[in-house]
Amino acid sequence: MWKLLHLNQLFHPTSTSATNPLAVAVTGASFALLLLALSILSALLYCLPRRKTFSTDPTVNLFHWDAAAACWKARNTMDSPELQPLLAGKAWVAVVDDEEQQLCSPRGKITESELVCEPEEENSENDDAGVSDNEAETDILQHFLISLREEKKKQAAKLEEVLNFLNEDIKEVERSYSLGTDSVFPLAPMKNPEVKGNDAHSQDSSNSDISIMIRRSFVDEERLMSNINELESSYFAARSQVLPKEASSVSSNVMESEWRHVENVDKEPRRIQSSVACLESFCEGLCKFARYSKFEECGRLGNSSGNIMCGLSFDRDEDYIAAGGISRKIKIFELSSAISGDSDDIQYPVVEMSNESKISSVCWNTCIQNHLASADYDGEIKMWDAGTGQLLSQYIEHEERAWSVHISPSDPKMFASGSDDCSVKVWNINERNSVETISMDANICCVQFSPPSTNLLFFGSSDHKVYGYDLRHTRIPWCSLAGHRKSVSYVKFIDAGAVVTASTDNSLKLWDLKKASSSALSSDACVLTFKGHRNEKNFVGLSVSGGYIACGSESNEVYCYHKSLPVPIATHEFEPIDPISGDPDNRQFVSSVCWRKKSNMLVAATSVGIIKLFQMV
Repeated sequence: MWKLLHLNQLFHPTSTSATNPLAVAVTGASFALLLLALSILSALLYCLPRRKTFSTDPTVNLFHWDAAAACWKARNTMDSPELQPLLAGKAWVAVVDDEEQQLCSPRGKITESELVCEPEEENSENDDAGVSDNEAETDILQHFLISLREEKKKQAAKLEEVLNFLNEDIKEVERSYSLGTDSVFPLAPMKNPEVKGNDAHSQDSSNSDISIMIRRSFVDEERLMSNINELESSYFAARSQVLPKEASSVSSNVMESEWRHVENVDKEPRRIQSSVACLESFCEGLCKFARYSKFEECGRLGNSSGNIMCGLSFDRDEDYIAAGGISRKIKIFELSSAISGDSDDIQYPVVEMSNESKISSVCWNTCIQNHLASADYDGEIKMWDAGTGQLLSQYIEHEERAWSVHISPSDPKMFASGSDDCSVKVWNINERNSVETISMDANICCVQFSPPSTNLLFFGSSDHKVYGYDLRHTRIPWCSLAGHRKSVSYVKFIDAGAVVTASTDNSLKLWDLKKASSSALSSDACVLTFKGHRNEKNFVGLSVSGGYIACGSESNEVYCYHKSLPVPIATHEFEPIDPISGDPDNRQFVSSVCWRKKSNMLVAATSVGIIKLFQMV
């Protein structure tokens, strides 16, 4: 204020000093200095940077004060003439803070600038990318949920199918149980009002046995539940062989063409019959499982020799049994005295034959009473008179150890042998030389003739496979069975259309020969695998009778399976005591087994020469 008054005095002098030359000079100098100061101040203010302002040019960071003044004057309009140059040039951006918002409009940002427009496009692209990612994640979740729903629908459909045929089977069992007559199920009571007297008593006794079996099966609930998974698998495996699968498996049958033209009304009875047949097969095994649980010792043969017993075989009438092993001897025992006597009594052999080499296998001729064949570690095959103990003939062609010998059940003159020299030889009792030789690429561990046919011969090999040959055409195998993971140590015919094999892979396998093929390996022919015993390196024996399958175990136990169930129905453990020292010996194992078919009795021998007789209970 003082400076303004002072300037007024400079422009309007009223005092006497106006006529003073010195005063006039001082006043002029002061005015000049004042103008200079104002110019400097204006320049400084013009050069000060504007806070929160920027330009598209990184070197320009100033906001023109005249433009700011115009903005302040324009207040709430962006159409003021003062801002038009900026808007037209799109060169400046004004960023307004809280203090400046009091002077400028809420639309203080100049949105027409390139610096603002370009980031908006980038932000739009980022937003689109985010939306795209969200859609992709949503699609993944939707696909998972839909797939899960479809899978559960399939499972529900399968479960519904299972429930349907479970209901069908339950109804069939109830129907059979209510009718009683001509029932295919052994649990169904047989109703016959005409039965009288002793026959009625016999029927009551039979039904009583069945009732005992039923009660026992319910009492042994723990054993049933511990094997429920295996029993369930066996049931479904049997049930899966209903008509559609059977019909497709007989495509070569002429009757199939006729069957396709049968009306649907005619298909239902056949389907039911097929279902009943499968259920009957499973029921048979289940009843055996419920009926038996262990072996009971009923006799003992010979004294412990401390040597492995490698082979057991019954004679034609099953009154005598031959046992051969590492002791280089074949011993003949009479069964009647062992069965009738005290189980603690030791029965000694009635005949004993000595051999120059260790015995690996023995086989009794089922037609010629006293003929007994043996194979030994020298590769020799010998025929003995078991009645007198005399050697009848010997056959020397194998170059290495002979593991197995078997006499044909349908032709007593024919027998076969297998050896470590990778050959199978077929012999005739009346000829000194072999009549057929089948050469393979691996060791032969076992041989077996088909019971109804002399021409069909099976053998197991160390290449993990089983081979079947038609002896009339030995150029190629009749079939090849693949499924075991280690050497096949035994092969036995359980009936004319099925064989069971043993291997050192801890398993037995049942094969359906109708599914076997000569053109390729028949892995699909295996219908059931039996597990429970332990067998990894030794010959532990294998024997079959009436659907029962017995084998030894390296746990020093004997096991019994039924052909329709994968789990053992009875077991027995030998006491692991060394017969010489009396000390525990965990290295012992069951080395050979043999069924006595007419009494359902089993003979088992161990690696220390113990031979015992057992009955399933």
